[in-house]
Amino acid sequence: MIFVYIVLILALAVFVVLNLPVFGRLPKGTRLDQIHHLSNYRDGALQNLSPTLMQPEGVSFFTLLKAFLFDQNPDKTPSNPLPFVKPDLNGKAAGDEVELIWFGHSSYLIKINGYRILVDPVFSETPSPFSFIGSKAFKGTGFVQAADFKDIDVLVITHDHYDHLDYQSILKIAPNSKSIVTSIGVGSHLERWGVPASKINELCWEQSVSLFDSLKFTAVSGRHFTGRKFRRNQTLWSAFVLQSKQSKLFLGGDSGYDTHFQQIGNQYGPFDLALLECGQYNDYWPYIHMFPEQTVQAAIDLKAKVLMPVHWSKFSLAMHSWDEPVKRVVAAAEDLNFPIVTPRLGETINLNKYLPTAKWWLQG
Repeated sequence: MIFVYIVLILALAVFVVLNLPVFGRLPKGTRLDQIHHLSNYRDGALQNLSPTLMQPEGVSFFTLLKAFLFDQNPDKTPSNPLPFVKPDLNGKAAGDEVELIWFGHSSYLIKINGYRILVDPVFSETPSPFSFIGSKAFKGTGFVQAADFKDIDVLVITHDHYDHLDYQSILKIAPNSKSIVTSIGVGSHLERWGVPASKINELCWEQSVSLFDSLKFTAVSGRHFTGRKFRRNQTLWSAFVLQSKQSKLFLGGDSGYDTHFQQIGNQYGPFDLALLECGQYNDYWPYIHMFPEQTVQAAIDLKAKVLMPVHWSKFSLAMHSWDEPVKRVVAAAEDLNFPIVTPRLGETINLNKYLPTAKWWLQG
């Protein structure tokens, strides 16, 4: 009987933990029915446009686990705090100017047309359901906090992974945000966390929403996956095309390299700026994240005028050195003479006036 009681207590504990709010909630009802009718929904899950294995054939989960547990790369995290510029979060860009402030990884603030758009805000110490699990944020990256963002006009969430959809950050930012744009299914998480459905604009690929009569968001495909617990691909992953009266930006989210970048470039390009992931890659998962050289090719495919590499410089979610992504992407861009912008954390870039290229990661 004691053994039975122990098993029951453990089962109850697991049930309680897995139903904590941080894990969100899977889609149901009308939202789930809409997902089931998408052209890329098959075999109980959403699918990429191209067949996409999580890892190459012959690479098992235990191979991955061993690599993560026993990798001894001492440069996975920087030895010194990263330099940053204290930004103006609440000011607006003047006139037709477009400004952008990057906070590390894939979190950034866009100031455009008098509005402020915050993308994938993750300001917790770890990109995981619990603070004691996973990679800690690099020293120097905590120069802003979620509570610092007041009255955001548009909150953009590309997909529901913990390094893009942060429960604690959403609790602080969403209540005072005017509107939210995200991928279909993610609204189920947000509603469980108390976000009114009236604020949430969930898009399928090739769907658009116009806000404030001057900003148009269009969801486009990526090559990735989703999931906050054990079931993958029950919500969609997207990149977003942001169009205003004076500019067009590509907000890349996460994606492996594929032909969809060229298709998007032909349909929606050219872009004044493409924000594309360049970090957290490995040969063990080559299809769901890009290598830095592929990032540059993706920007070319998109017909982007300037590339800004993100998804690095805050968390170590792979085995490479913390600064390897930016070194490789800059070298590839220089080889192809492709314009690239590499701001310091918190530094404000201006699409028309200021596109910094200093190699600040080499300092110190």
